[in-house]
Amino acid sequence: MGFRTRRKVKMLWIRRARRPIVQAVSERFTAYPRTSVLFAERTTTISNPQPPTSMLAQLLAMIRFSHTLFALPFALLAAAMAWAANARSDPPTAFRWLDLVGIVVCMVFARSAAMSFNRLADHRLDALNPRTERRHLPAGQLSVGSVVLFTAICSLGFVAGTLLFLPDNPIPLYASVPVLAFLFAYSYAKRFTLLAHFWLGAALMLAPLAAWVAVRGEILAAPPIILGAAVMFWVAGFDIIYACQDVDFDVRMRLRSVPARFGVANSLRIAAMCHLGMICLLTALPPVYKEFGKIYITGVAVIAGLLVYEHSLVRPDDISRVNRAFFHVNAVVSVGLLVIGVVDLLW
Repeated sequence: MGFRTRRKVKMLWIRRARRPIVQAVSERFTAYPRTSVLFAERTTTISNPQPPTSMLAQLLAMIRFSHTLFALPFALLAAAMAWAANARSDPPTAFRWLDLVGIVVCMVFARSAAMSFNRLADHRLDALNPRTERRHLPAGQLSVGSVVLFTAICSLGFVAGTLLFLPDNPIPLYASVPVLAFLFAYSYAKRFTLLAHFWLGAALMLAPLAAWVAVRGEILAAPPIILGAAVMFWVAGFDIIYACQDVDFDVRMRLRSVPARFGVANSLRIAAMCHLGMICLLTALPPVYKEFGKIYITGVAVIAGLLVYEHSLVRPDDISRVNRAFFHVNAVVSVGLLVIGVVDLLW
């Protein structure tokens, strides 16, 4: 074999040996071009920076601030009932704007304090639950210290809000700390009693009771007690429905809830009984509060229909529409009852 022949054979062998390397490199760059996700993320981050979310917005999202809509209408309805009773009393009692402001301020701060405390109490459990692991505390979006500070500020805001009823009515101020203690204690109820759903209902029951006391200074009066009891059964019912989502988690963690104890099917029946109790109590309100008439009764019938629709959305084998039942229908129920009640009072 001549020199030129040996050289050609050697060059051919080198080309064949290099071909797999070149092919592998080519395939790698084909699979990950310069416009790949890696480069696109870097380019997007530099050219389109996302604005930082404020801590306040994160805190309000954590406590679902918009859900204040569930409890506030019942407090305002009780306040409207109290103002109507004041106007018809002898002598009539004048309306005070500070009472309205105080009710709204106290409601917002009390709920915010209770919700943030609940997130603190449950953040370790939330981290273990697939449904709640992305909440702000377990996901690391907020620190425990910031939520503790927010809870303290809201608690102080609630107590300060009761000062608006002074000097005529000191009862809200005296009751402010016990009320906060009762609201905070709910967060631990699931550890030792399956009646936690009714504890939550009793917490929201305080809204109409407190509003009536703030306006009239009466602690024991039939109208706010009946309205508050209706709120308690309403809240307990939809909280039982909502808890059906976590039945497996509650059983595994030995948490006490109605679904964990009785199963989903029986729990939905218990929730239906709670909502039937709510309708019965709302129907029993006009005999003890004469200002309500046909408009109010018609509104209660509409609310009964909404609750029937709510229960039609969830079945023991399909609870995927719980959020629609929980958020949409309940918002209409609470706001609708306020509107109907006020219209009847003004008619």
